[in-house]
Amino acid sequence: MSGVNFGSPFAPDLLLGFETSDDAAVLRVSDEVAAVLTVDFLTPLVDDPRDFGRIAAANALSDVFAMGADPVCALNILALDCALGNEVAREVLAGGAEAVREAGALVVGGHSVDDPEPKYGLCVFGAVHPDRLVRNAGAHPGDALYLTKPLGTGLLSAAYKIGEIGLEAFQPAIDSMAELNRAGAAALRAAGAHAATDVTGFGLAGHLHEMLAASGAGAVIDWEALPLFDGAWDLSCAYCRPNRTFSIMDFAAPFVRQGALPDDEFDNRMAVLCDPQTSGGLLVAVPPENAAVFEAAFEREAGRSAALIGRIVEDAECAIAFSDAQ
Repeated sequence: MSGVNFGSPFAPDLLLGFETSDDAAVLRVSDEVAAVLTVDFLTPLVDDPRDFGRIAAANALSDVFAMGADPVCALNILALDCALGNEVAREVLAGGAEAVREAGALVVGGHSVDDPEPKYGLCVFGAVHPDRLVRNAGAHPGDALYLTKPLGTGLLSAAYKIGEIGLEAFQPAIDSMAELNRAGAAALRAAGAHAATDVTGFGLAGHLHEMLAASGAGAVIDWEALPLFDGAWDLSCAYCRPNRTFSIMDFAAPFVRQGALPDDEFDNRMAVLCDPQTSGGLLVAVPPENAAVFEAAFEREAGRSAALIGRIVEDAECAIAFSDAQ
């Protein structure tokens, strides 16, 4: 690739690397095209192999959608115990291929290994005009903050694994995880979003803080506006939480402000904000004058509303506060 100096940390065509915890690396190919490169894989959260494949693929594709890019092609990454047989592998790969096709991209190969713990995901190549790339950085005070999927996949998954809830209660989370973030990508492009990211393993608190730290701003969250899966709040209050939630809560403690909230209420809210998501929604900072454009574009594409969960504010500490606790 001409013009790329891979030996220099200041390579002019490397538009984005590790600097701001963004969702993918970005390399300029020409004046009109930037390549968006990402890889993601996970262990099963569901019993059905095809559902697992689709969820893992949707999760990986979200990194490209979050940057306002279009997926072009993908490589499979599969680790599976050979004792499970070819049919399980076929179903996992079929679920992944279905999601990639729906994203308008192609599966063009991949790699598999024999492994006692199943894992599946994708290495995805996407494309975007260099001037239309959306990053973690760039949120402005006054921006409207939107979330495009409900929270609570970690809570419901943990409850399902121990039999606290059945498949019927878990199914809405499965359906959400399997849904592509294509509608969110279309909406953020239409509205000229200032910043965006997908909400995954670090929970809403972790991924929002990455955006705030990269943008040099803070956020005020409207707790009542947060979309939650049915039962997620009750599970948080009952301490039916994934193990990872507690480490994320420790990480988030310095930058999430308790304000006037009682200790129990704050702890339960933190467990929701720090719930690790799989294939979660897009978190998007939209110029306030374009909020209606974002809402209309998302509803047109997704058939439902995006949640307006708060706003970006001036805050040198890049903290997250609750509007009802200040």
